[in-house]
Amino acid sequence: MSDTVEIRDPRFASVVGGAVACEKLATGFKFIEGPLWHAADRYLLFSDMPGDHLRRWSARDGITTFRQPCAQSNGLAWDREGRLIVCEHATSRLTRTEPNGEITVLASHHAGKELNSPNDVVVKSDGAIYFSDPTYGRNKYYGNPRPLLLDFRGVYRVAPGGGSLGLLVDDFGQPNGLCFSLDERQLYVNDTDRKHIRRFDVRDDGTLANGRVWAETTGEGAGAPDGMKIDSAGNIYCCGPGGIHVFAPDAACLGVIRTPEHTANFCFGDDDLRSLYVTASTSLYRLRVATPGTSQGP
Repeated sequence: MSDTVEIRDPRFASVVGGAVACEKLATGFKFIEGPLWHAADRYLLFSDMPGDHLRRWSARDGITTFRQPCAQSNGLAWDREGRLIVCEHATSRLTRTEPNGEITVLASHHAGKELNSPNDVVVKSDGAIYFSDPTYGRNKYYGNPRPLLLDFRGVYRVAPGGGSLGLLVDDFGQPNGLCFSLDERQLYVNDTDRKHIRRFDVRDDGTLANGRVWAETTGEGAGAPDGMKIDSAGNIYCCGPGGIHVFAPDAACLGVIRTPEHTANFCFGDDDLRSLYVTASTSLYRLRVATPGTSQGP
């Protein structure tokens, strides 16, 4: 299926291309999220949260089941040892899947109170894990309805090796997607409620400082900041109104990839990291871009 692009800056063509074609790989899901590419074995994982089903796609096998039930998992990441890190909506936990399949809980409570619902997650090169904790996983359909115990929505860090949990920022409306700059000296975190992306300096001890609004997602159509990734040239891709917004390193919005369905997340994949795998409501799509992305793990 052909898709359209909205070009706001001439640099868009060298980053994405002058046109985009969306290939529908699979459909019939309830609401899919958390795409994660495994480079070595060439497969994609993604979560169908309302369906409580963590699925796998590959060109060879198509769609198969990876885990069901899956605690209504959302964001996924690989750690530095190739283990799967999972944000669980139904349990409000951040977990790690060990090589033998056992589940290790990395985070579940802050100050004695259950977390809201870990949503998206990234792993730093030193092994520290950063994740957002909005309230969406306590809503009907997307999670397990239950009362909130915390009176804020924050961003947290798990120390390398699965160590202590630290609250980094607590003043978000609804923190969601996050990614590091290429040199890991900045962390970008978007806020779905406020429709903007904030940038923080990453201190030597892993904590954050100097948070400021870096860019806003503006335009027509359904969508708000959600999934977010960085490519190999430092351009930031972020969900927003109408599809996926692409920002240059100087924060200028280069344009929008207009997706066929409301899009929650995406990731770079394939051997050249020039494919964008898009989880868009009921369907999984793939499209090609000009500038390669960055790898998320093994």
